[in-house]
Amino acid sequence: MARPSTISTAARATPAARRNALPGRLSPGMACDTAFRIIARRHLDAVLAQHDGTCRGDPDALHQIRIALTHLRTAIRFFSPMVDDALRPNVWAELKWLNNQLGMVRDLDVAIERVVAESGDELAVVAELQHWDEKRAESHRQLARALQSARYRRLVEQTSSWIESGPWSTRRSKEAIRLRRCTLADHATERLTDWETTLLKKARKLRKLDVDKRHKVRLLNKRMTYSVESLQDLFAEESLTKQKSILKKLRKAQRSLGQLNDDARGQALAASLNGAGLEAGKRFLNRKREKKLLRKASAAYRKLDKTKPFRSSDLAPSSEPEA
Repeated sequence: MARPSTISTAARATPAARRNALPGRLSPGMACDTAFRIIARRHLDAVLAQHDGTCRGDPDALHQIRIALTHLRTAIRFFSPMVDDALRPNVWAELKWLNNQLGMVRDLDVAIERVVAESGDELAVVAELQHWDEKRAESHRQLARALQSARYRRLVEQTSSWIESGPWSTRRSKEAIRLRRCTLADHATERLTDWETTLLKKARKLRKLDVDKRHKVRLLNKRMTYSVESLQDLFAEESLTKQKSILKKLRKAQRSLGQLNDDARGQALAASLNGAGLEAGKRFLNRKREKKLLRKASAAYRKLDKTKPFRSSDLAPSSEPEA
């Protein structure tokens, strides 16, 4: 088996070797290429910081690495089409591969927490938990191998290199140059306004959506949430209260939609348990709970619709574009 400490050290060393100095904070007048590098670096660093803990099986480290990875993938979406070059599809595919590896174990952790929280010491529950634990141990072994693999090391190297100096950063067409030089304030206002409009439109039909479409609303909600979080440096002091209010409503909806998604994933995972699938799956079927969570999410979206999230006037003033 590969030694985690060796791989972790190599993984952390890779991005640092390529970096040029960048500002420590975002600003409204900053060019989008600089802003993308700052945001993407932050989240890639956060992924790497949780590598060892995740390999050891720490559930909190696993949760944090997934959050950081989702932040990184959101940043790539946020700055599309500026970064949509020939290498992006492969970078994206590898990040998706890593997310899938992490996701299976995280889903099992959530399902096990649910079983423990809702159960006593009945022998049947103890036997069921043994099936869950066996599935979790098997999935974690696969995850640890993935995180200690050559593929993971290549992913880190490729992603870091692409962030710093991918083809997107040197294309000479007028449109490519315009996208890189566009101020972060202008791009953020346009992007978040567009995502907000789409999210609220879909949310109005939330109770009529099937599981898959509801999951897509959850993903869009998560992109909005993580993007607003990543842009915190931009908000003028007097606008921080509004930003926190926006995030509060997004997070309320996210929690409800996340619990609904956990229920759906729990049913699917229960079906794969050896000898305990049918009974275990029933634990995640609760129509009353589903209706309650949908009401909470819908209420959060109605309030969000009234607040008119993120406008250019919310940003701290900055007159000149920055490098």
